[in-house]
Amino acid sequence: MTSSDQKTLGLTPDQLTQFQRDGYLLIPNFLSEEEIQALRARTDTMLNKDFDPSTHPGTQFTTGDDKGEDHIGDQYFLTSGSKVRFFLEPDAIDPISHNLVRPPSLSINKIGHGLHMLDPTFASVTINEKTRAIAEGMRYNDPRVLQSMVILKQPEIGGAVPSHMDSTFLYTDPPSAVGFWIALEDCTKTNGCLSFVPGSHRWAAVTKRFVRQGEGTGFEDVEPVTPNRPVIPEMEKVKPGGEFVMGESKAGTLVLIHGSILHKSERNTSQDSRWIYTFHVIEGENVYDKKNWLQPEEGQEFTKLYDHE
Repeated sequence: MTSSDQKTLGLTPDQLTQFQRDGYLLIPNFLSEEEIQALRARTDTMLNKDFDPSTHPGTQFTTGDDKGEDHIGDQYFLTSGSKVRFFLEPDAIDPISHNLVRPPSLSINKIGHGLHMLDPTFASVTINEKTRAIAEGMRYNDPRVLQSMVILKQPEIGGAVPSHMDSTFLYTDPPSAVGFWIALEDCTKTNGCLSFVPGSHRWAAVTKRFVRQGEGTGFEDVEPVTPNRPVIPEMEKVKPGGEFVMGESKAGTLVLIHGSILHKSERNTSQDSRWIYTFHVIEGENVYDKKNWLQPEEGQEFTKLYDHE
């Protein structure tokens, strides 16, 4: 590898400082146009050829609230960690007949959660020198990849995602999740781009976690804990507060999302879709217990980023 190649890997000191300060970071042109088109083509194939609505259980993707009301939690969802499964937009289903009111390919909210394990096209942009270098720069000792998915936010019906922290859903002790969120199309204020409260990861401690409860899911309170990713000492004095800031991003942009930053996305009311691919990394040395909704299959473990063959 040449010195010029090395400059394209990992985070620069300024980028790392910005991530530590703000809790998120936009990196334009992370994917090449060729990589974007390959991921889009593979997604299109899954939507139009792999998805069979006649055998689908009708599982929708809903985010619910902190009381667990209406949150997705059936077995199709709970056993999806090492599968490629399809989750429907609630507004694509007639509430009385339960039939799709849109073409199948325009009814899917997301495809997940084991794309990085099972699909070579998605694995190639997940496990590589660039992602390893970023994890190393963020001081992960044993980064594990989990919960990879395409989120589609369909035109006119793509649902809003309320303010949340990823560590609530991918909880480790201490918290360690970071999201790698990649735009496959331009993400704008009209089609549901992300919004963040900059710096909220420094004061918005994780206070609950999303867990398995019986045959379903729910939220469980935890003692407030602060993240274990490094922060800038002089920024510790920043007071809580702040407004959401939109993170509009062009196709190919990587958005790094700290597990404790408050972020959300609005409903897609436009005629344009908003396709993205995302996966999460946690610290494998931290405790990840059986309460978490996402579990590896018996005898398996989450994918190692550093020494994956």
